[in-house]
Amino acid sequence: MKVLVTAALPYANGDIHLGHLAGSNLPADIYVRYLRSKGVDVLHICGTDEHGVPITIQAEKEGMSPQALTDKYYERIYRSFRDFGIQFDNFSRTSKSLHHRTAQEFFLRLYEKGLFELKGVEQFFCKDCRRFLPDRYVEGVCPYCGWEGARGDQCDSCGRWLEPCQLREPRCRICGGAPTPTSTQHWFLRLSLFQRQLQEWIASKAHWKESVRNFCQNLLREGLNDRAVTRDLTWGVPVPLKEAESKVIYVWFEALIGYISSTIEWAVQRGQKDRWKDYWRDPSCRIVHFIGKDNIIFHAIVWPAMIMGHGDFILPSEIPANEFMTLGGKQMSTSRNWAVWLPDYLKRFQPDPLRYALTMNAPETGDSDFTWEDFQLRNNSELADIFGNFINRTLGFVHGFLGGRIPEIHRFNSDARKFDKLIMGSPATVGQFIEGFQFRKALKELMALAAEGNRYFDYSKPWETRKTNREKCETSIGLCCKAAGAFSIMAQPFMPFTSARIRKMLGIEISEWDRIPDISLTGAQISKPLPLFEKFSEEAIQVEIQRLRGSSKQQSSDSYVEFADFEKLDFRVAEVTSAERIEGADKLLLLRLVVGDEEVQVVAGIAQHYTPEELIGKKLALVYNLKPAVIRGIESHGMILAASNGDNLALIVPDHDIPPGSKVS
Repeated sequence: MKVLVTAALPYANGDIHLGHLAGSNLPADIYVRYLRSKGVDVLHICGTDEHGVPITIQAEKEGMSPQALTDKYYERIYRSFRDFGIQFDNFSRTSKSLHHRTAQEFFLRLYEKGLFELKGVEQFFCKDCRRFLPDRYVEGVCPYCGWEGARGDQCDSCGRWLEPCQLREPRCRICGGAPTPTSTQHWFLRLSLFQRQLQEWIASKAHWKESVRNFCQNLLREGLNDRAVTRDLTWGVPVPLKEAESKVIYVWFEALIGYISSTIEWAVQRGQKDRWKDYWRDPSCRIVHFIGKDNIIFHAIVWPAMIMGHGDFILPSEIPANEFMTLGGKQMSTSRNWAVWLPDYLKRFQPDPLRYALTMNAPETGDSDFTWEDFQLRNNSELADIFGNFINRTLGFVHGFLGGRIPEIHRFNSDARKFDKLIMGSPATVGQFIEGFQFRKALKELMALAAEGNRYFDYSKPWETRKTNREKCETSIGLCCKAAGAFSIMAQPFMPFTSARIRKMLGIEISEWDRIPDISLTGAQISKPLPLFEKFSEEAIQVEIQRLRGSSKQQSSDSYVEFADFEKLDFRVAEVTSAERIEGADKLLLLRLVVGDEEVQVVAGIAQHYTPEELIGKKLALVYNLKPAVIRGIESHGMILAASNGDNLALIVPDHDIPPGSKVS
């Protein structure tokens, strides 16, 4: 069996963020790693999407050409994926000449078959930005559901496919001005010709995710409209027609062809230039597209229609689209600088805790939300206290009491037999969930086995039986080591770095999933075990929370707040009556403040900038009605205001004497 796996091409106008990872890239990597361990001929293809207005706008902001910008972010994106443990067989770029040729040949094939129609249209032109606006750079009110953040191609609230002219109160997303309809001509893909063929194809996908199937069926019931596939831009793949000078192929048309051009590039690099056909033209090959839900229409409707029209390529087998992972309840956005960026994360934390947290919180069946508090809880209470604890205590016992050599497994009692059955059955159960794109359930099954391992370790009490019943002690520890060996392979798709560390400590060479039952560790000499996971302090997590609060450097229409929302905040002048350091927290102080006739306590991260002594008697600005939070086991009521610039921090104080409790407005 051959499987071609693709993940959505990230735009090369910014770094990778958690939304990219949770939506498509991490699930694709988990799936590919699993298939490889099963001996499947699998090819993992991706690359950067380097055309379209988002690229040109960001290039203007950074004062460089679009090519220079994409050169910069291609390297950063590729490096981030690599350091996070995501492996590709080929990671290409849509700005490469090979992709341009492939996309133009695909376009011409459809053109020659009469699948395009040239139409005169009214397209929005922004006189202030001096450019035609692509669909996604026109925003307004959805004509169907009334959502005010609809784009010119789609409403993310109701999922409807839109045309810019349908929007009420249209505005330019770049400058906020009102664009003007201007006449131009474009080639339209005659999607309506594929209505029945697509309906039959979607009907055959009863095993697909319900959300994907329902979306497609609803769209098809309404009837498909022809769609423009050219744009009035200078940066992109030129339309290969003499009468189309200064026009480029619509980025969503040509970017999808990037999957093919990246596969061709892989084959050429291997010196087997026709090998790509084994994946794109062989009906026995399965093609799996990992995407986010905002890309369903392009991958499950437009792309299949393009393939049907072309005639030489096979259709996708699976499109396991995930929902959105939000951040603080808001959709992550590169252009709005609202995200947790992968390169920043990797400067301070290891990859596997995030791979684990994103998978356990994956938006597989509905939107999910990332918070630093949940990340800390999953790392400390699950990875460290359950998974890491089982491996460390098992190997620590072998190293400390058995001379570092894994003992023989003797006779089973009922509890040992039950645990062994779970170990032997887990690979099949975990594998079935992965094959069904239920990665969250697969990882939960793995963690359930680790929890059972801890329970078995506690129940068997090897610290006692090593003195009273050596055979029973060796059996329980040998069985726990057998589980650790199984973990070293089953954890690999989810946490490859941790898996490699376990394998190194155990000296395991087997990596094949189906050979987990063959693992024999009796008599193996282990290396000195080291802790697998470091617990994250409250202080470290608070630093990330504060960094996130200050991360948005540019205002957009979505980042403004209504005056009514501002009025909900109660700012007061507060006087510090006492201040003390919090034990074990280098950056935190516990302040007690008087606000009118009431005293409140606040935990503040200012210990590196102010001593407790210099704060006493100081009057500060306080957010008085903030919901209480527990920090380092201490309840904090409110938040003091401060200004920061890099490592400099200054408290906000009144410029003349005013009584505590006075309202700040």
